[in-house]
Amino acid sequence: VQLVESGGGLVQPGGSLRLSCAASGFTFSWSVMSWYRQALGKERELVAAISSVGGSTNYADSVKGRFIISTDNAKATVYLQMDSLKPEDTAVYYCNVFRRGINYWGQGTQVTVSS
Repeated sequence: VQLVESGGGLVQPGGSLRLSCAASGFTFSWSVMSWYRQALGKERELVAAISSVGGSTNYADSVKGRFIISTDNAKATVYLQMDSLKPEDTAVYYCNVFRRGINYWGQGTQVTVSS
């Protein structure tokens, strides 16, 4: 299993970013894909999750209405569109898949929201 994130960076408050996670090594179209984040000194938290079968989604309360998770099964890629970004969204964002009892993580991508 390999997960490779991209798309992080520095953005001003109120701005937008789109994160991408390219997946390989498993059947993407049968999986639940998630985005987590970890801010400095804090625990890793779930941001959003999506089932590649049916497309049902789940969001943390702190990002509802601002972030959208989506997938492209043909490209085996999961996205996180982040709008109206706030300084408290600053964190390392990780792509995740849980397969056969094992959590797999990408290397993470830094998102910094600052003026």
